[in-house]
Amino acid sequence: MSAAFETSPSPAPTLQARNVRKSFASGRIESTVLHDLTLDVRGGELTLIAGPSGCGKSTLLAILSGLQPADGGSVRALGHELSGLSLNELEHFRLQHTGFVFQGFNLFPALSALEQVELPLTYMGLGKGTARQRAIESLEEVGLGPRMQLRPAELSGGEKQRVAIARALAKRPELLFADEPTSALDAANGQIVIDILHRIARNHGTTVLCVSHDPRLVGHADRVLAMEDGRILSDHVPSVSPVIASEAKEPSA
Repeated sequence: MSAAFETSPSPAPTLQARNVRKSFASGRIESTVLHDLTLDVRGGELTLIAGPSGCGKSTLLAILSGLQPADGGSVRALGHELSGLSLNELEHFRLQHTGFVFQGFNLFPALSALEQVELPLTYMGLGKGTARQRAIESLEEVGLGPRMQLRPAELSGGEKQRVAIARALAKRPELLFADEPTSALDAANGQIVIDILHRIARNHGTTVLCVSHDPRLVGHADRVLAMEDGRILSDHVPSVSPVIASEAKEPSA
């Protein structure tokens, strides 16, 4: 392993970026979105990348998760140098090791909550019985056990996002990426979602990386990276402990 990725003893980062750069061109104009970013993210924690819309945080998430290539620098995830993987290898890596939660839920209208969660497990090669059991357990973990036979049209916005979280959780990912997971939700459902993400990090040892411009989430994260204009301005632990959120009552419909 190169010196650029030497880590401190414990806990070792599961996700590392070194001097990551990204620019986008519009005609003859090139805009730099990320300026030589370096960061480490550890397992068992909910790390929040916070900042205003357009600051580059979603682009950073896409690069760290392997959905987009960087123009320069390096990303290492679970010991793999992402730039060294082929497109097929990247796809396999994301399927086997990562989960994603997006702002728009990305649910299929014709499928029940249970079927939504089972679907990616079949692509992973799991048997029908194992996939069904994992899906049920994940939906119960996010508080949707009694509603798993409902379709998206019968669920609230908060419940749809919990289905999306259960779908990611059922894969048992080592890395979970969430892009603006609360932006379409009211305050109460937003708090439920961020609390679930924190419990996943704590209870499963998952590396959870969330990007959001929602200031309400800051007190529920283990660590907050503040971004502006493509740069990380600060890296701190919130003054409000996320344990407060974890002690809230279980999610309700």
